[in-house]
Amino acid sequence: MDTKILLENGTNELEVLEFTLAGNSYGINVAKIREIITYQEVTPVPNSHPSIEGIFMPRDTMITAIDLKNCLQRGESQPGGLFIITNFNKLDIAFHVDSVLGIHRVSWKDIIKPDNTVSSSEEGVSTGIIKWNEKLIIILDFEKIVTDINPETGLKVKEIEELGERTRNDVPILIAEDSPLLNKLIVDSLKKAGYDNLIHTENGQEAWNVIEQCLTDGTLKQHVQCVITDIEMPLMDGHHLTKLIKQNTETENIPVVIFSSLVNDDMRRKGESLGADAQLSKPEIGNLVREIDKLVLK
Repeated sequence: MDTKILLENGTNELEVLEFTLAGNSYGINVAKIREIITYQEVTPVPNSHPSIEGIFMPRDTMITAIDLKNCLQRGESQPGGLFIITNFNKLDIAFHVDSVLGIHRVSWKDIIKPDNTVSSSEEGVSTGIIKWNEKLIIILDFEKIVTDINPETGLKVKEIEELGERTRNDVPILIAEDSPLLNKLIVDSLKKAGYDNLIHTENGQEAWNVIEQCLTDGTLKQHVQCVITDIEMPLMDGHHLTKLIKQNTETENIPVVIFSSLVNDDMRRKGESLGADAQLSKPEIGNLVREIDKLVLK
């Protein structure tokens, strides 16, 4: 399941692992997966969330097991099946699934964003839908699933208050984040930190469109002096957006900050190879502000 060549080139593609729950197909970005193991007996945790099956310790590392079927209101999992062990937001978590069907390489352009007829943008747990051989595969928002179980794992907005009194400024910052909730939280946090001049978009393609329009109008410096981008986004991901910015002589000096739940050692190397100026894990909103300060308040 090595995606190193694929993602290092910023090709706007990803590999999706297809798995099943209650007869339906779901997907997860391979970049989030540490390993897949057969089901192991877990130890229940008293007074824990109903979706937490318990804990277990493969190779002396304690991992929380989540009953994904329970999260999706598809009943409760029974002993058996598989654990998909993931790593994101600096957390190791196992998700209990029925079976794994395979890995598909797809372009972010081909991922369909769920509309409000499927689920409301802030309540839904799907980030996209893939049509594969006439079958629909629903890509789940694993970060939201975990945050719903334990809000403490989400964006640490209290860190902004810890920064103390801040001077307001009008440095223009462009944000690319497909989660409506996180988009709003990032915007609100940056405004509290003194950054008033913000443009927020839903994916890398929208952000690049803004940059291209500014280049056409000759207004790039007035509207974009820093870019904050997620990695996983439909239409265009953050790695491809970074590549486009850094390979263009007119935009290469714009600081790009990757702010994603996927920032681990491997993904950090990929971001560095594409020219990202800073990379931070998503809970670290306070550190995000500090990095932006270093890059734009010189």
